[in-house]
Amino acid sequence: MDNNFKAYEEAAEILKALAHPVRLCIVRGLMQKRECNVSYMQECLDLPQSTVSQHLQKLRGMGIVVAERSGLEVNYRIANEKIKRLITVLLEGETS
Repeated sequence: MDNNFKAYEEAAEILKALAHPVRLCIVRGLMQKRECNVSYMQECLDLPQSTVSQHLQKLRGMGIVVAERSGLEVNYRIANEKIKRLITVLLEGETS
């Protein structure tokens, strides 16, 4: 057995961040659309903007999504391919 607990802790924290239906939905939606803003997500999810923003903050904090400002608009996208592969496996290919 490998006792590299630091790597396991990082992986566990990413899994914890993804362990919410709304956050999984956001990540899956970003995989399908490539990038979008909070207003678009709010309409799709039918949730208040503050709720969507809180979930995005958690995802950003864990390095799962990144934000890019374009004028007054902030667009979000998946941070890396590792997250995309994880979600694809987790959701059994439903992300295409």
